[in-house]
Amino acid sequence: MEFYRILSATLLSLLFLTCNASNSKLFREYIGAESNSMKLSDVPINSKVEFHFILAFAIDYTDDNHPSPTNGKFNVFWETNHLGPGQIGSFKGSNSNVKIAVSLGGDSVGSGKAFFAPKSKTSWVQNAVSSLTYMIIKYHIDGIDIDYEHFKASPEMFAECIGQLITILKKSGTISFASIAPYEEINSHYLALWRKYGHVIDYVNFQFYAYDKLSVSHFISNFKKQASNYEGGLLLASFESGGGGGLKPANGFFEACNELKDQGKLGGIFIWCAEESKNKGFQYEKKSQDLLAA
Repeated sequence: MEFYRILSATLLSLLFLTCNASNSKLFREYIGAESNSMKLSDVPINSKVEFHFILAFAIDYTDDNHPSPTNGKFNVFWETNHLGPGQIGSFKGSNSNVKIAVSLGGDSVGSGKAFFAPKSKTSWVQNAVSSLTYMIIKYHIDGIDIDYEHFKASPEMFAECIGQLITILKKSGTISFASIAPYEEINSHYLALWRKYGHVIDYVNFQFYAYDKLSVSHFISNFKKQASNYEGGLLLASFESGGGGGLKPANGFFEACNELKDQGKLGGIFIWCAEESKNKGFQYEKKSQDLLAA
């Protein structure tokens, strides 16, 4: 009798795990792009989630008054006043559930767009591996996020350069995870990358706030569409705290997240960005983490 009771309990547990196989307690937030006064300690952190700060951005452009492409030689473009090596190392030392990623690319550099513009696959990958390895070690970084939004290269070239970069950095132990940050209009480049190198990509930070205003049902349908596009990936729900489109917290974002969580489909939540959340008292960071931790 005891055997059957244990067997029944085990089967129920397995069923629960299967139904919730794609849920995670991962919360991610971009930081460093819009203010030189932001500190990691400003943002509330729930000890029951895995928390990733994503430094925005490192860009393969010159860091002068007239930025120009450097063919994979990355420079720091996030605000380092409070996000330097010492502050990051110390903060990670006292917060065991916090990891740091650096986002590559972004929308703009200086007054212009930040283009993915390799001269050749081999030279870009060599330069990127070298410059990023140095940066990652110096700043105590754990992973990279790919957020190029403008391209002077084909989807195939993008896929090979980025896919090889991630593969090499992972094989060397330089990074432990990688993510991508696509949105609908640039999906062709990111799907080319996903189809060939999806096995080395851990998280999909899909920019749902790049859509026009969404209802709860439209958000969920778009989420499921992208989950199909990036099948097998851990897909995160997202919103922009200071503007943008998509589905806002005030209009049902957390309702949608709870529904996705009930279906075992919520791969986490990310927010753009800490600077825009500060004047709101980080209320949605707290709510997001509470939802994931529950």
